[in-house]
Amino acid sequence: MIESDALLAAIVRSSSDAIVSKDLNGIVMSWNPAARRIFGFTAEQMIGQSIRKLIPSDLQFEEDMILDRIKEGEQIKGFQTIRLTASGMKIPVSVTVSPVKDSNGTIIGASKIARDMRESTAIDERLKDTEQRLHMLADNISQFAWIADAEGYIFWYNRRWYDYTGTTLEDMKGWGWKAVHHPDHVDRVVERIQRSWDTGEEWEDVFPLRSKTGEYRWFLSRAMPVRNDQGEIHCWFGTNTDITEEREQREQIRLLMREVSHRNKNMLSMVQALARRTAPAEHPEFVQSFEERLRALAANQELLVDRKWTGVQMAELARTQLYLVEDLVESRVVISGPDILIKPTPAETISMALHELATNATKYGALSNDAGKVEISWTIEEDADGREQFTLSWTESGGPLVQTPDHEGFGSTVIRRVPAISLNAEVENDFRPEGLAWSIRCDSARVLDDE
Repeated sequence: MIESDALLAAIVRSSSDAIVSKDLNGIVMSWNPAARRIFGFTAEQMIGQSIRKLIPSDLQFEEDMILDRIKEGEQIKGFQTIRLTASGMKIPVSVTVSPVKDSNGTIIGASKIARDMRESTAIDERLKDTEQRLHMLADNISQFAWIADAEGYIFWYNRRWYDYTGTTLEDMKGWGWKAVHHPDHVDRVVERIQRSWDTGEEWEDVFPLRSKTGEYRWFLSRAMPVRNDQGEIHCWFGTNTDITEEREQREQIRLLMREVSHRNKNMLSMVQALARRTAPAEHPEFVQSFEERLRALAANQELLVDRKWTGVQMAELARTQLYLVEDLVESRVVISGPDILIKPTPAETISMALHELATNATKYGALSNDAGKVEISWTIEEDADGREQFTLSWTESGGPLVQTPDHEGFGSTVIRRVPAISLNAEVENDFRPEGLAWSIRCDSARVLDDE
């Protein structure tokens, strides 16, 4: 029994919580070291004094309630309240009070365990503040936002979603969001997002969503997995961005570009007609050559319009200007080089040069017989100074013996002077006996489209 009492006393002394006993009048009978540490009063200052010394004046009614319940044999668990320290500071505590009985079972007092809640309360306040800020941020961004669990079950949406759709969380939980999707798109959307749920890959899609007024608007939607320290998916965070106006503007631009292209073609046709009427009858080759150049220019503009005037794939650009010998591509005309985008203005310069080279090759060069070949290649490499350089080459072989021309015509301007001036390029035009070798080299920033 003595050992048990000693053990109990040791536990009370070592506890990090304040452990206090009092009689049925609230007079303190014991006061452990943790009580002194939390409240600042020594045992000598508190034993024999009323526990009300720790209670703010506006909360004295709590002690009346506690004593009444203790006398009825009730236990009070986890009672959150405020108590005073020796310095008069108010601190948050969690109080558990239990009745104490004598050997006959008569209630003679109460034991009180008080836990200092300052640290946990501060944490709770910080968490509450963080949560409020996140809600404020989520509800005021322009996008819709939502969170799904690891399996793709959506359990939270921001205020923007509800304001637009006119729905509630109960309507939208899980797969309820399908109700606001357009029936022509919903199956495709479900299939694609389920693939991301299954694979863990980031999700992106574009589709219309119905508003509370019944209007459908287009949204760019993305979702990313949020992973824990072990790399496992904890949840998914997704957004929907309204791109309706952007799509409409793109469509307007596309129509305008088509209209411009159409008018340019009409203008080029008019120029062709004027050239036929104006050119001397004894020089039909001039009209033919002029018309072919106009056709090459029109083809390049059509290609740029199709690409929304944002750049052209180099390989596609080369093929467009080889329409005269498209049946020879891959067999006698070999095209090679990295997958790169060319800016619109440089694309026009390069396309006209390639057209001129192809025309000359079919008339006088490697493609004027049945055996010659042409290699078109391009590279992106760093020079000795670490600057990125673009090089485009046209190399002929197997054609008739080549002789250096005794004069330069308009074609020479197209393949030499224009690239040199517009691209600030180094141009080589080597009339080798075995075949023409032409190349341009310039700073890649002048020709490459970063998009």
